[in-house]
Amino acid sequence: MDKVLLTGADGFIGSHLTELLVRSGYSVRAFTLYNSFNSWGWLDRCADDVKGNFEVFSGDIRDPHGVKEAMKGCQAVLHLAALIAIPYSYHSPDTYIDTNVKGTLNVLQAARELNVARVLHTSTSEVYGSARYVPIDEQHPLQGQSPYSATKIAADQLAYSFYTSFELPVVIVRPFNTFGPRQSARAVIPSIITQIAAGRRRINLGAMSPTRDFSFVDDTANGFLSALRSQAGLGEVVNFGSNFEVSIGETAQLIAETMGATVEIATDEARIRPEKSEVQRLWSNNNKARSLFGWQPAYAGKDGFVRGLAKTIEWFRNPENLGGYKTNLYNL
Repeated sequence: MDKVLLTGADGFIGSHLTELLVRSGYSVRAFTLYNSFNSWGWLDRCADDVKGNFEVFSGDIRDPHGVKEAMKGCQAVLHLAALIAIPYSYHSPDTYIDTNVKGTLNVLQAARELNVARVLHTSTSEVYGSARYVPIDEQHPLQGQSPYSATKIAADQLAYSFYTSFELPVVIVRPFNTFGPRQSARAVIPSIITQIAAGRRRINLGAMSPTRDFSFVDDTANGFLSALRSQAGLGEVVNFGSNFEVSIGETAQLIAETMGATVEIATDEARIRPEKSEVQRLWSNNNKARSLFGWQPAYAGKDGFVRGLAKTIEWFRNPENLGGYKTNLYNL
């Protein structure tokens, strides 16, 4: 499977995965969201050794014709394109249905018609909702606590249905909370880093008590690569997480310590999710990824988390990178 289509290649995880796939010898067709600025998102700023070594197809995941055109000649598809911001899904749920559900249907239909050999569909740990037990394995109940997570549950079920109904070779990849260079400030780690890097010492955040299983982006990208290279996992859901739980409050303190800053945390009501929508606890059981694909996180445990934070902070501290973020505004 030397030629692959990667949807969402212009985004945070997608751009890192594009770089990894190119370096691993794959011929990559990067599906980016069409815009009149001819911007390829983060691919415009990809590593020098990767520039010019992948093909770009600009389109819209909501358009079935464009998706099928982009997929022609590809042996595998890695489907990452999605709307992911939870607060934005509260007031624009229609857009999430169109992008996350219909967009996934377009990918699955095209892959079925073109006899693609392997489809990796991207899920999210948000589909589990607040943990009923920890660590969370793939048998944990699904709980759509936000319109975003509900659309991802629907997309996952569509992907599974194409495996059971049409024998489409689908693997459902379920990353936990990925972080790293290039991530949008709508996520908590870049939000904290960018505020401190901009000189602020009173940091606006939402709830402090929820816990997350943060995974450094290199680990997540390598998870996709291990799933792509394997013959195992068809019709399966596979978690990719670090198997380490940390609260948002402790995360903020670790970031401040790493950046050598003393900060005060202020609660910003605009950042608080509705009570029943907040996911209080996420902690991944990653045994299945280890056994199926031989994958394990290089940034595991507290030590790995701190090493990942240090690399992320270093990237954001570069004025050229920080300048792309509006640190004085809440990034919905």
